[in-house]
Amino acid sequence: MKIVKRDGHIVDYDPSKIRVAISKANAEVRPKERATNEEIEEIIKYIEELNKKRILVEDIQDIIEEKLMELDKYLLAKKYITYRYTRELVRKANTTDQSIKELIEGENEYWNSENSNKNAEVVTTQRDYLAGITSTDITRRFLLPEEIVKAHDAGIIHFHDADYFAQNALHNCELINLEDMLQNGTVINGVMIEKPHRFITAATIATQIILAVTSSSYGGATVTLTHLAPFVRSSYERYYKKYEDRGLKAEECKKFADQDTRKEIEDGVQTFNYQVNSMTNTNGQAPFLSVCMYLNETDEYKDELAMIIEEFLKQRILGFKNEKGVYITPAFPKLLYILEEDNIKEGSKYWYLTKLAAECTSKRLVPDYISEKMMKQYKIDKNGDGQCYPCMGCRSFLTPYVDPETNKPKYYGRFNQGVVTINLPDVALSSKGDMDKFWKIMEERIELCHKALQIRHKRLSNATSDVAPVLWQYGALARLKKGESIHELLHHGYSTISLGYAGLYECVKYMTGKSHTDGAEGEEFAMKVMQYLNDMCKKWKAEEDIDYSVYGTPIESTTYKFAKCLKERFGTIEGITDRNYITNSYHVPVFEEIDAFSKLRIESKFQKLSPGGAISYIETPNLSNNLDAIIEVIQFIYDNIMYAELNTKSDYCQKCGFDGEILIDENLEWYCPNCGNRDHNTLNVARRTCGYIGTNFWNKGRTQEIKERVLHIDNKVAK
Repeated sequence: MKIVKRDGHIVDYDPSKIRVAISKANAEVRPKERATNEEIEEIIKYIEELNKKRILVEDIQDIIEEKLMELDKYLLAKKYITYRYTRELVRKANTTDQSIKELIEGENEYWNSENSNKNAEVVTTQRDYLAGITSTDITRRFLLPEEIVKAHDAGIIHFHDADYFAQNALHNCELINLEDMLQNGTVINGVMIEKPHRFITAATIATQIILAVTSSSYGGATVTLTHLAPFVRSSYERYYKKYEDRGLKAEECKKFADQDTRKEIEDGVQTFNYQVNSMTNTNGQAPFLSVCMYLNETDEYKDELAMIIEEFLKQRILGFKNEKGVYITPAFPKLLYILEEDNIKEGSKYWYLTKLAAECTSKRLVPDYISEKMMKQYKIDKNGDGQCYPCMGCRSFLTPYVDPETNKPKYYGRFNQGVVTINLPDVALSSKGDMDKFWKIMEERIELCHKALQIRHKRLSNATSDVAPVLWQYGALARLKKGESIHELLHHGYSTISLGYAGLYECVKYMTGKSHTDGAEGEEFAMKVMQYLNDMCKKWKAEEDIDYSVYGTPIESTTYKFAKCLKERFGTIEGITDRNYITNSYHVPVFEEIDAFSKLRIESKFQKLSPGGAISYIETPNLSNNLDAIIEVIQFIYDNIMYAELNTKSDYCQKCGFDGEILIDENLEWYCPNCGNRDHNTLNVARRTCGYIGTNFWNKGRTQEIKERVLHIDNKVAK
């Protein structure tokens, strides 16, 4: 017999726990009121003879109370009820102490591997985690209904970022409006920062803005280099005037001004990169930042923008030095390169930038590629115009929006309110393969996610502009008045809120016996599931004027949690629950043999049904000597899929100097294939796990997933 505990976990039946509970109540009453050992065994026998496969722990306790009263042990029953109530209070009491102790002593597996870009041994990270543990405890006990907490604990849904939810003012991610803040000035920590007049100053101010903004939210942030391009021209004009004032000819002025401007761009980009990677925000890490490179965002400053893009790519190809002085691959900032007509074909004006991007990908895993062509097909605004814009940090995309005052599209200055994710394999396994039951359970689970998302929205709606002036008063997201509510920015499509999903592959595999990549029955069912999620978001949006959006969740640590919960609830099922991870969002499972182009072509169908965010990737060997293969993939991305990336390898062993791929053994331990080094402190490993690069290692589930990845392209030019 299996016992279903309050948090949804399933454990083996243990009669000794019944004996202990009644014995403790026995000790509270006079001898004549006590139950004898024989009477206790009769109660246990009665429970066992019910022959239940599963029984709720609450039902067992109800039976004990009834049987004690049948034995006229009323006082004992009362004491047992008191004992039961006391235990309930203990369960609901503050749970932070043990977690904090384990965190500080480095014994907590979850916090040690919760985020591959955070080192739990560092005091700044520990401070963030200490606050997170407290926030999670408050969230669980006071802010969320019990049904949502139970569903979260059981891995039925995932309520994201509970470690930040106690504060009602924190949202998820954003596109920072650098243009507004740089052109019109801003205020940080009460200090007015006026419009800069040089590129290097603008780049430095941008990093201070990024630090302030990411300290006031908990997800990813994106800036575009387009907003820095006007300051390149300002710098050029200052240099030109300097030489003109010295009496130089126009041709000489132009030559020297151009040289000085390029040097300033080099220095400014270096300053930007140093700042972003050396700063620590209040989340205990370097800002989770993406940098957009989109030539078609500007007509007037396109050449200046191209110069900045070129320098960013060159410096990323070089890499950043680690503590040993060796150039390695940094995690941030993530680079987003927009593929467009002027840079996608040999002979086009900015083809040289795409070749540089390919070289950068071969060495440093970035940039990621967004197809302007495909995105404009997917993102149609109310005016009927296709739009192209970057994601917010990792993969979260805003929905198309037209500013009602200007009737023009607006993206920078907008944000996401938060995420709740449904575990699709759990829906399938709970239905036991019955299709009618599957859709009934799906409806119930989706409504539970909806309820959790409404709670997220309502909590954020209590915030005023005063809680984060840099966001709401000084241009990052808005220019509201002091004390003004942010409520309106949560409606009318200005911001989004995300219904996440995970494990589409396992869900479809269990229900149909086929992969969702089969182009037939499996894919058809997968499309029905995805369409259902979109239909529900559309319905909620119409009813509440909140922009719900389906999101292919980048579950870094939750992929392990979901897998463990599925195994506990349903046992080991071959091909479904026999791994330590479930598949991210709609992805082709990492162990499935498939070529790069087929994978991207298949996944593009599902990207269209993930408007709130999605990214696809292909796994490659070291392609640094085969840029033609990378360029062929890039060109394929432009014509076939909205957002994709190439996962190359970029590792380093500090002990022996090995510069290649650090491997994983059968026990899921990382080691240097050259010298056998297994010390994480002297291994520099960079892997993209959820759309962004991690450099601080991962939990067992994610590590197994990385180990089982197959290559989608060989080291030849694909044909």
